[in-house]
Amino acid sequence: MSILSETRPFPDIAARIHRRHNILTSGGMTGVMQVAGVLQDCGLPVRDFSVDVREGVAYGSLSCTISMTADEAQRLVARLCSVPAVIAVDPG
Repeated sequence: MSILSETRPFPDIAARIHRRHNILTSGGMTGVMQVAGVLQDCGLPVRDFSVDVREGVAYGSLSCTISMTADEAQRLVARLCSVPAVIAVDPG
C-alpha cells in the first residue's frame, strides 16, 4: 500500500481515542472476572487494566483504558451493563 493510496486499512483510525471506563461490580472476584471476560471478548486492545477487590467490602471496582470510537464505546457500555455483576459503568 502506498502512502498516497485512497484506501486505508483502518478507515476510522482518526476517530479512535483512548477511553477510560470505571466499572463498579458486585460478587467479588467472580464479578470482576465476568467483566474481564467481556473486555477480552470485545476484540479491542485493553491498554490499561486495574482491579480493586477487598475482603469484606460489598463492591469491587475495575478501571480500564481501551482505544475505540464513540460508537464502540457506547456498545461496550451497553454490553457491560448487561452483565449481572455490574452495578454501574462510568465512561469517564
